[in-house]
Amino acid sequence: MAKIEDVLALEILDSRGNPTVEVTLKLDNGVFATAKVPSGASTGEREALELRDGDKKRYQGKGVLKVINNIKDIIKPAIKGMEPFDQRAIDKKLIELDGTGTKSKLGANAILAVSLAAAHASAKALNMPLYKYIGGIDTPVVPVPLLNVLNGGKHADTNVDFQEYMIVPAGLPSLKEALRASAEVYHTLKSILKEKSLATSVGDEGGFAPDLKNNEEPLQLLFKAIEKAGYKPGKDIYLAIDPASSEFYSNGKYNLKDEGRKLSSEQMISLYESLVKAYPLISIEDGLAENDWNGWVLLKERLGSKVQLVADDLTVTNTKYIQKALEMDAANSVLIKLNQIGTLTETMESIRMVRSNGWTAVISHRSGETDDTTIADLAVAANTGFIKTGAPARGERVAKYNRLLEIEYELGKRAVYPGMQAFVSIQ
Repeated sequence: MAKIEDVLALEILDSRGNPTVEVTLKLDNGVFATAKVPSGASTGEREALELRDGDKKRYQGKGVLKVINNIKDIIKPAIKGMEPFDQRAIDKKLIELDGTGTKSKLGANAILAVSLAAAHASAKALNMPLYKYIGGIDTPVVPVPLLNVLNGGKHADTNVDFQEYMIVPAGLPSLKEALRASAEVYHTLKSILKEKSLATSVGDEGGFAPDLKNNEEPLQLLFKAIEKAGYKPGKDIYLAIDPASSEFYSNGKYNLKDEGRKLSSEQMISLYESLVKAYPLISIEDGLAENDWNGWVLLKERLGSKVQLVADDLTVTNTKYIQKALEMDAANSVLIKLNQIGTLTETMESIRMVRSNGWTAVISHRSGETDDTTIADLAVAANTGFIKTGAPARGERVAKYNRLLEIEYELGKRAVYPGMQAFVSIQ
């Protein structure tokens, strides 16, 4: 069996122009593979630590030379000679080398880059696509995309409080048709914004970022864009939001600066109820703050039978917090981000826990991305049925969609696009 011969690390840039980590793992049979890690702007306080240098003379303190050195001096000697195919053993070694609960010694960015590079090298050594290597031969389900086409919150310099407004093409027959429809709606939305003399510049994830009257107007614009593009809202294409409410929660209140209101948890839930009644809104991510556990329980009671309620900051891809959410019945879906937890093995464990309890899992990018397409393969491998990876624009976002199109083409007639059936938690 091939063994790990070398581990090379490089400081590169993400889509926001900030440093991140690239790792190339070489095997003694000549095979090598590369992985690049993303970075988030809106981060949960319980996420694994993304290690930065703190040297203000380089990249305003955001450099990752410490991470590079940790890979070179600590990780490489420890895993050299290991078999890359034993993902669990490699990830266990990485976790032990760090020895902290949040991966703060070596950095989750260091650990994840090596973990993913090992998976890529193994797949390449076996001449298999990554999704088959991770998930097995019987992996025909390509995910329903949630496309962030209007940005607010921390993803854009606008007055809109909610962070993401998404279209969900769950009524189309294939991923290929779903992405075509989504791109058409995206361009139609741009023309509508131009007609209204609104900005068509884009935010971190490729969505447009205009100043708008309130947090509801984006939904009105998306509804209109879907219709004008020739599709039916609530039949062909649905809507989703990610308010990222932890970002505007303080002192027990949700501070909607755009509307000049401070709302309690129950009032926020009532606001969501009104939006669900008015629009084909099928998914709400981070509707309440990461420490508002009782609010989440009430949100699930009130809207859990109608809407996919996705926990992100609440659970941070960590089985400890996912288990708490399950026990409290505080959601019906969990967002999965590789760099929130730090290894492929832990990520897969989180997905299995979520799915085995009848909840959905949504594989997600981060706002600071690279052209790495691992999450596209992961969404297919883990049979999650969902992926969230931005607008149909910007190269780092489109790379994931194009990879999914390649996978659907490769699968041919075996490919399954689940559409509305993916929303098992609300059926």
